[in-house]
Amino acid sequence: MKKGRRGAVLRDCLRKNRVAILLWVLTVLTEWVVFYLYRIMWEPLLYAGALTLALGLLLLGLDLRREMQAARERLRLREAILTEWNDLPEEKTLEQADYGDMIRKLGRQLRQETATQEAQRQDMLDYYTTWVHQIKTPMAVMKLYLGSESPEHRAMGAELFRMEQYVDMVLQYLRLSSGENDLVIREYKLDELIREAVRKYAAQFVLKKLRLTYIPTEISVVTDRKWFGCILEQLLSNAIKYTPAGGSIAISVEEDALHISDTGIGIAPEDLPRIFEKGYTGENGRLERTSSGLGLYLAGKAADMLHIPIHVESTVGRGTAFTLHLRQK
Repeated sequence: MKKGRRGAVLRDCLRKNRVAILLWVLTVLTEWVVFYLYRIMWEPLLYAGALTLALGLLLLGLDLRREMQAARERLRLREAILTEWNDLPEEKTLEQADYGDMIRKLGRQLRQETATQEAQRQDMLDYYTTWVHQIKTPMAVMKLYLGSESPEHRAMGAELFRMEQYVDMVLQYLRLSSGENDLVIREYKLDELIREAVRKYAAQFVLKKLRLTYIPTEISVVTDRKWFGCILEQLLSNAIKYTPAGGSIAISVEEDALHISDTGIGIAPEDLPRIFEKGYTGENGRLERTSSGLGLYLAGKAADMLHIPIHVESTVGRGTAFTLHLRQK
């Protein structure tokens, strides 16, 4: 137990026994006055006072010991209150029994409310998961109708791709917000994960005439494929969105760092500290009306879950560079 907590327990013990201490002081003073008035010898008074003082200190010490033990038990229960709330110390007084009953009642109510909220959260997640899968069916049919290479169909296909992205972001957001991460940590070839993300955005590169620079790597990473892919996809999506037509995007690997840089419009210095906040769009978001402020938020949350630090450097008008610090095996 910490020194400060011991001092607090000692003060509480003295405060609880203050009536007894005051009664002892008044008794000694009264005896002193009586002995003085009747001219009685002082030795019996001193002897009686010493005996009562020693007995009082002994009883106070025993009470302090009990208070220390009770304080340590309360500290243990406080650390495990959500799992052991029903395992309270033995109640020795009516007041302790009343407090114990209130704690157990609150504990049962907390468990019940937690279970209700968890059921509601799971129902909502199941609903949106079903919604995502159902809405992807008509979107897949629309893709078939837009199979030709005419400029109009390519433009409509790009908008359809954006719709698919937003649908996927809904499910990713719900899973990250609810704590459901279903991590499967394995060793993967980094090159395979990067190529998978790039293939998904291949049509967007072509549509905006963006140049991609990437040198394959033989590095392996230990991570979760789905959530690491989520990070890559959101960073690529952000780079494509804010890079003007004819620009370039570069992906490179250096030691344990993966760099994704672009020649886009850049991020204002005052916006950099907040780009991973939920719903924050910054100056670029005010220019790009369709920005939701969720893409980088999802990337940041997934990176935190995988313990992957993200570093950002950006210059307005010149571009942005994201760096993922990877743990290699």
